[in-house]
Amino acid sequence: MRLTDEHHAFRASVRTFVDTEINPHADDWEEAGIFPARDLFRKAAALGILGLERDPEYGGEGADHSFQMIAAEELGRSDSAGVAMAIGVQSMMATPSLAHFGTPELKRKHLAPALAGEEVAAIAVTEPDTGSDVSRLRTRAVRDGDDWVVTGRKMYITNGTQADWLCLLARTSDEGGHRGMSQIIVPTDSPGFSVARRLDKLGNRSSDTAELVLDEVRVPVSQTIGEIGRGFQQQMQQFVIERMYAAYSSVGSCDKALARTRQYITEREVFGQPLASKQYVTFRLAELQAQVELLRSHNAAVCEAYTAGEDITRGASVAKLTAGRLAREVADACIQFHGGMGYMEETWTARYFRDMRLGSIGGGADEVMLQVLARLDGLPA
Repeated sequence: MRLTDEHHAFRASVRTFVDTEINPHADDWEEAGIFPARDLFRKAAALGILGLERDPEYGGEGADHSFQMIAAEELGRSDSAGVAMAIGVQSMMATPSLAHFGTPELKRKHLAPALAGEEVAAIAVTEPDTGSDVSRLRTRAVRDGDDWVVTGRKMYITNGTQADWLCLLARTSDEGGHRGMSQIIVPTDSPGFSVARRLDKLGNRSSDTAELVLDEVRVPVSQTIGEIGRGFQQQMQQFVIERMYAAYSSVGSCDKALARTRQYITEREVFGQPLASKQYVTFRLAELQAQVELLRSHNAAVCEAYTAGEDITRGASVAKLTAGRLAREVADACIQFHGGMGYMEETWTARYFRDMRLGSIGGGADEVMLQVLARLDGLPA
């Protein structure tokens, strides 16, 4: 993929946003366990970051997916992965289904404010005993006249304590497995909705992640995204885009981490010589950088395929699997080559090590990606 001057200018603007609006506050937000989402999202919206591919009628930019790839890469360079993830939820995880399948009325009501950064969105799929196996989902929405009555619990919900609405997946019929589910926009000011607790996590600590309770929450049936009973299929499409966000942002985060570590080894002396004089160290960093370049090339190919309207399930699964594992390798090498200092909380490597571990779990664990790929290869999985 050849990037244009417009792409490069946009990349520079997003990098400036990260360097001025996120990184100076990262330490404080990490300590607080939360960041001011509405304030930051409005600033991101002013650059068009939240609605790059969306219809200008609802405040979007009308750009193609390549700009979303660039934005995600640059957000991955944030000193706070939790904030980058939260922006990703707003732009590529909680809103794609609404943008693709929602009615014009529903888009005006919820998509437009989300793209403007005026409302915070969250994606509510995972439950306390239902993670990768979405077919076991238990949250139910029972129809009562023109309303859904929603009851259930949702777990590990990014933006959960600040969200104005949820893109919620619920079971709307008695059909089992992946059948009979629907995506519903649930405003969080609805009676019966509550935040059970904010979760204390290993990493991504600036992201407010919550357990949510829905106790007979009434929502108009008109809040349903797309076709009733097709929620699972719509969510699977949304997951594909979510996984590409993870892959795109991993390129940015790994690229920056390796650059910082290369700088460190040129300055750090061991046995009277720069650490960079040790062949193993330089070869290992060069090897990891090469893998990042391969992931970047793969991401670009998937981006082009998606823009062309092709099915990218396989490409996205490969990207997500590779990104999660590569980020872990990079984080481990960065700590190792920083030595004892790398193990200290005062060094960026410690937070980076914790944050990157989520990549192989969230949005589809490595094992789920392997299951998808094995099935596509015609193997029993």
